[in-house]
Amino acid sequence: MAPVAQIVIDRVNHLYRPPRGREVLALDQVSLDVANREFVALLGPSGCGKSTLLYLIGGFLPVETGAILVDGKKVTGPGPDRGIVFQHFALFPWKTVRGNILYGLERQGMPKEEREKRAMDFIELVGLSGFEDSYPSQLSGGMKQRTAIARTLAFDPDILLMDEPFGALDAQTKLQLEDVLLSLWQRERRTVLFITHDLSEAVSMSDRVIVMSSRPGRIIADVPITFGRPRSVRALQKEAHYHELYSQVWSWLEEGLSQ
Repeated sequence: MAPVAQIVIDRVNHLYRPPRGREVLALDQVSLDVANREFVALLGPSGCGKSTLLYLIGGFLPVETGAILVDGKKVTGPGPDRGIVFQHFALFPWKTVRGNILYGLERQGMPKEEREKRAMDFIELVGLSGFEDSYPSQLSGGMKQRTAIARTLAFDPDILLMDEPFGALDAQTKLQLEDVLLSLWQRERRTVLFITHDLSEAVSMSDRVIVMSSRPGRIIADVPITFGRPRSVRALQKEAHYHELYSQVWSWLEEGLSQ
């Protein structure tokens, strides 16, 4: 029996209407199902509509044509069931690491003792123990992104939407955080939709790689990734099968660039 889809994207178009200039079709008849607890990477060239699709699922943009359903209900706006992690951290600069993580828990109305414990648990999980009272200006890029991930996971969303979360980091930090995220996902097992333009990141982390064409974005390939779990990004990239899958996805990406 096929797994039940938690996210259903059904024939979605999205048209940008700038104040000046012509309208731009960003997404063209996009349909996709994502199963509960699945880790799906969305890969494509810059400007293909990856982030637009993520913001539609998150409820930050209105769905005008087609439909997006989460757990059988149409998305009409943001909700606590969907947490988002951005590329550029989006932390409050006037709050400490702990304060940033506590913010969402306070908004949820969680009792103080419970939210303090939960914040510290996630600070430890992402490897920031000892930095809980530091401000974003005192942190490296990798530490800021660890804080952003902890903040999102702490309020316990069912779905994690990640918009190129490691795109602004150096190669070494990126590899470290990829393994941190996989370890957290293995423990928490939330549904993840992971936007990236990094082919190796998509292949080594996900259960499926969805490849999109150039604008207007269309889904042109759905590639299953068959490595077992748990896995390590650095170890995986030494395997022959990894390079076979990499080449397969790369050929689809080239196809998308030519369309």
